[in-house]
Amino acid sequence: MIIIVTGVIIGILLGIIFPYTYNPQYSLYVSIAILACLDSIIGGARAMCEDTFDGIVFLSGLIMNGIIAGFFALLGDKVGIPLYYAPIVTFGGRIFDNIARIRRFFIDKLRNK
Repeated sequence: MIIIVTGVIIGILLGIIFPYTYNPQYSLYVSIAILACLDSIIGGARAMCEDTFDGIVFLSGLIMNGIIAGFFALLGDKVGIPLYYAPIVTFGGRIFDNIARIRRFFIDKLRNK
């Protein structure tokens, strides 16, 4: 868990030190990518709580989630259908599910003390 917190702090500091702006027309793709990353990070935190964390599974999930989510957003733009809703609903649901599992893990841990 300390690795995750350290990574988040380093990321925030790098964002403050090296501000980066992007073209606003890419905001949909950036938001989908951020959602995909959050899903993988929170899923990794859940796996660490359950002692089932695997770095290769985490990294491959992070990359594949981003690629697939970007593909849906791009395909939806090309076809004219808002396919970006699929990753939003999927990743959003998984994020809330993983947070609920992490919460239950800590509640069970406190009850057993």
